[in-house]
Amino acid sequence: MSEERVRLFDGSKEPNPRQVASFVGARSYKRWKRIGAFIDKNYPGVFSPEWLYGGKKYGWGLRYKKSKSFCTLIPEKNQFRILIVFGGEERAKVEATISELVSHAREDYVAAKTYADGKWLGLLVDSDKVLADVERLLLIKRRPKRG
Repeated sequence: MSEERVRLFDGSKEPNPRQVASFVGARSYKRWKRIGAFIDKNYPGVFSPEWLYGGKKYGWGLRYKKSKSFCTLIPEKNQFRILIVFGGEERAKVEATISELVSHAREDYVAAKTYADGKWLGLLVDSDKVLADVERLLLIKRRPKRG
């Protein structure tokens, strides 16, 4: 397995924030926390993030879900990915605004496979530009909750 895909595979216990911060690195952990803060701000009280263990092949992921999955943060060595699955309506909205994406998120979205349950975008969050694109994509995935 290449270094860029090393994940947390110890299924005996959920990772804690200190372990995640150490594993993904300081810069990536700031982005990880920023996504969490973005979700908390725009969707207050909607999601209760939960750790899921995907087995020895996938490792741990922090899933945000209500009735359907919103996104999953996947820690990897010195980086992390976000997984967002877009259904039909959501795909149409993303594709209508895809030219607004400024990072490799655009190419990654186009290259992502579409399955019966939607288009699975696994995006490496490796810059603040990607982080801004992730925020745009999450707003498309689900409209923010207005207080």
